[in-house]
Amino acid sequence: MNTGWVVDLGTMEYEATWDLQKKVALKVWQKQIPDVLLLVEHPPVYTLGRGARGSWQNLIWDQDKRNQEGITVVEVDRGGDITYHGPGQIVGYPIFDLNRYGRDLHRYLRNLEEALIRALQEFDISAGRMPPNTGVWVGNEKVAAIGVKASKWITQHGFSLNIAPNLEHFQGIVPCGIQDKGVTSVQRILNRPIALDEVKPAVVRGLSQVFAVDFQVHPLSSL
Repeated sequence: MNTGWVVDLGTMEYEATWDLQKKVALKVWQKQIPDVLLLVEHPPVYTLGRGARGSWQNLIWDQDKRNQEGITVVEVDRGGDITYHGPGQIVGYPIFDLNRYGRDLHRYLRNLEEALIRALQEFDISAGRMPPNTGVWVGNEKVAAIGVKASKWITQHGFSLNIAPNLEHFQGIVPCGIQDKGVTSVQRILNRPIALDEVKPAVVRGLSQVFAVDFQVHPLSSL
């Protein structure tokens, strides 16, 4: 079993976290530190992956509406189209060296899905996949989005699991460019209030099981 670090960043702006990912990825590649799982909650932001480069057609709300809702827009270098991050989501950025897990990005995506499926099982939520779409689904609604990149086999970006976000903010986009599917949250499925800290340990356990990593909690200063 490999050793990894979990660093909970609390709430952090998207672009600051993106910069941190790059810094951590370099250290993992240079073998200065082990694999790292960053957990974070972002202020409201729409991120456009490589699938949306040069075309914002799946961004529905105009600038005025986004300003009213306090939502920024960032173009990023992950795969996929447009997605939303905001309060009430567990966003996870696994900075993993895929030399340890097989140099297969598709397998890595399936493993991320499996980890989140297992985490949701702890809350008696039956979640699954919906090929060819990436992500985790409950019925016809997405509960977790996934978008990643790998450079020199070191992964960046990751997943966002909807715990109790403002689901109305998903109306401002066509999530992941998929027009005929909905979006849901753990809170809506369970029909009760739920905090991120209630679910984070299950997410870490799911990743630990699937990737065979013994995660140890570390502070931001260790990065």
